[in-house]
Amino acid sequence: MTDYNRIPNEYRPISMWGYFGYELLFSIPIIGQIILIVFALGGAANINVRNFARSYFCLFILGLVISIVIFAILFATGSLAYFLETLY
Repeated sequence: MTDYNRIPNEYRPISMWGYFGYELLFSIPIIGQIILIVFALGGAANINVRNFARSYFCLFILGLVISIVIFAILFATGSLAYFLETLY
């Protein structure tokens, strides 16, 4: 079995609570996105954190694109105006 302390810091695996903490950190509205971009571009010393930030960033961009497409479809069909009128 591999000794955990002999693994270099840049290759050490992240614990479950570590992933949970990074998920919470990246979910903070503006500061989290800035930290996410810094970590995704190589600001993290651990390669696993960098890869997690990159995957979270891809998920964020995918959600943003899907939201824009749905908004555009609702706007084009006039459903968005009807929906906004029913709110007020």
